[in-house]
Amino acid sequence: MSRVGEKIKEARLKAGMTQKALGKKLGVAEKFINEVETGRKIVQESFIEKAAKILNTDLNDVSMVVTDEALMEERKSYAESNKKPTKIETNDIWDNAFSTVLKNVPIYDYNLKNILGKIELPIHSNKVEGYPQDKVMYLQIQDNEMSGFRMMEGDLAFAHLVKEVSNNGIFLVDYKGKRKIRQIKSLGNSKLLLVSNGGALMTETVESKEIAVIAKIERIEIRL
Repeated sequence: MSRVGEKIKEARLKAGMTQKALGKKLGVAEKFINEVETGRKIVQESFIEKAAKILNTDLNDVSMVVTDEALMEERKSYAESNKKPTKIETNDIWDNAFSTVLKNVPIYDYNLKNILGKIELPIHSNKVEGYPQDKVMYLQIQDNEMSGFRMMEGDLAFAHLVKEVSNNGIFLVDYKGKRKIRQIKSLGNSKLLLVSNGGALMTETVESKEIAVIAKIERIEIRL
């Protein structure tokens, strides 16, 4: 179990809430909550903040920036636990499959031109995980420039198309003719701070008109 998942589970149980109930409030499936709590999915800070608000607790002590050593240790633990036989609740799987409509969410490279694959996700109220179904996608991480944010080359990032920046979010941006994933912090006066962490924290201050925001990343799914 990851540190993030453990904290969320503790807060959920303390609030007397089921995984299904929490998932409904967060706009995600019960299976997704279970995978977060068991460390099979890695979520971004925005998800933690939303969960903290719903659970009426403080999760700010859960840091989303990690060292390379901590990240690799966490992935090693996940790989070892994933080898163990897992009891599958067949009835639940089939019930979920037939009670919702599935969308094939495309997996893209940063240019959003080449479809590398597809992942099926359920549609609820014409949305996929709370976002318009025609705006969602997965991005295959192409480098390790954001490894400090648990993003490694080959991982998949669930994202949705946006045109504006939200403070402290992580985005796919077009900057100086290249597409990169960066955390963005608003400094005011049309200035933005671009943050990367490939083992060392790097920052760059730019004018908002110098970059084009393409998509906002909501969570990471690791590839072993």
